[in-house]
Order: sequence, then structure tokens, then C-alpha cells
Amino acid sequence: MTMKQPLTITKMKKMKQSGEPISVLTAYDFPSAKLAEEAGVDVILVGDSLGNVVLGYDTTIPVTLDDIVYHTRAVARGAKETFIVADLPFMTYRLGIENTLRNAARLMQEGRAHAVKMEGGADIADEIAALVRAGIPVMGHIGLTPQSVHQLGGYRVQGKLDQDARQLIEDAKAIEQAGAFAIVIELVTEQLAEKIASDISIPLIGIGAGRGCDGQVLVYHDILQYASPYRAKRFVKTYADLGTVIRNAIGSYVADVKSRTFPQEEHSFPMDQEMVKQLYGNSSAAGGTEA
Repeated sequence: MTMKQPLTITKMKKMKQSGEPISVLTAYDFPSAKLAEEAGVDVILVGDSLGNVVLGYDTTIPVTLDDIVYHTRAVARGAKETFIVADLPFMTYRLGIENTLRNAARLMQEGRAHAVKMEGGADIADEIAALVRAGIPVMGHIGLTPQSVHQLGGYRVQGKLDQDARQLIEDAKAIEQAGAFAIVIELVTEQLAEKIASDISIPLIGIGAGRGCDGQVLVYHDILQYASPYRAKRFVKTYADLGTVIRNAIGSYVADVKSRTFPQEEHSFPMDQEMVKQLYGNSSAAGGTEA
């Protein structure tokens, strides 16, 4: 398999300028990261969405920094030639620049991420700028910010009102000015996302934000329908139904065990006949192998 050249933040900015879309996919472990890299994904995001799709939480809020470090390290082992972004989870920033720097450094040093992602707008611009000055690339995240889901009143489309739309535009510009190399924009109207993409010089990566973005990000488990039960989302395109395939495969295994059709002879390891005689003599104690 041909090894690809890892993407860099400079290359991503050039992709925006040339109109080449950037493909981003979440991954949370070694095998999914390896498969994503082999499929040609540009960027892997170790999102705090692992709380919902891997750890069984209702929101991303319970996800800890240790959780993200652990999963990022596994992803980095699986996707050695892919640019990896790791989420700073709930309340690992906004508590002072020193605290933000320390937590982001853990994702880079221990998790082996190439960049971190932060939710928020102009209100976190100072922290973004501090990370960038320290040599830590930052991807912003505006629109629907899952860490603020309770404050936002649920998972709702953002930017429908004029005031909210203007604020998102200002937030995007503030994040760009602070030195972020890209921004994720989640669950906003298509027209607003297109406007923001044209107003900033850094890539705008959409999820539920329509066709005018510079790239797209989706969750690994969503595009593969790898969940039970799976809840369909309007902004997701499902490319495979692995949940059903896995459930049926496991069901077949259970049925084979119950009916004693697994294991069969080809799944077993026979003993040397001389050893059989030494252990069991000429009796049939070894599965009918008497001489």
C-alpha cells in the first residue's frame, strides 16, 4: 500500500485556496484509525463525541482529559501518516491560560496529537492565541457546541436569528485572528456557513452546515451505522450498515455454540497419536482415538 504524505496546516490552507475539499472523520481507537487512514481520510478527529458513541454517555460533558489522551494515543498508533486533532474536553480550558496550556500540552505529548480543538468563539480567543504562541496548532469549533448543550437548550440548529448569525460571523473572525488554522462549524444554516467560509482565510469544516464549507467532518459510527439502536440524523449520509451485520454475525455465533456446530474439527488442534496412547492408553477417553 502506498504511504501518503501527512497533511499539515499549511497544506490545509492551500487546499482551501485551491478549492480542494478536506475530508475529516472521527476515530477513537487503533483499528478504526488505521482503516480511516487506509481509506484516504485527510484528518482524523479524536472528538469528545467518544462520550456518546463509545463510552455510553448522553452528552460529551463527562468525557475527561484522561479519556481523550488515552484514545488519541491509540489513534496515533493506528494512523501514523495522518494529521490528528484531539478535542480539549469540557472545562479543560476557560480556567486560565496556564491551565489551558498544560492540558493542551498533554494531548500533544502524551496523546501524540498534531493539534487540539476548542469549542467557543471570541470569548476564548485569548486562550487560542496563547496556545498558538506556544507552538500548539488550534482548530476552533462554533455553531452547535456540544459542551454547551445545556446552555443552548439542546441540539438545535444555530444562527437562524439575525443576532445569532452575526455573532457566529464575529466569532469565526476572532478565532481566525487569534491564529487558529481551521474551524469546525456545526449545525448551522447552509447560507450562514457559506458566508463565513467566504469571510475567512482558514478552512471551515462543516458538520450539518451544508455544501459551502471547505471540508466536511462526520462521526465514524454514524457513517457506518455502527450503533444499537441507531438514531438517524438529517445531516449524515450512511455508507454501510455495520450494526446489522455485526448483530447478525454475533447471533450466528451464539446459535452455532448452542447447537454445538462450532467448533468443528477444522477449528481444533489434534494431539500426536503416540501422546494420546501415553495419556489414555487404548481407551476411548480421547474422543474415540483408540488404536
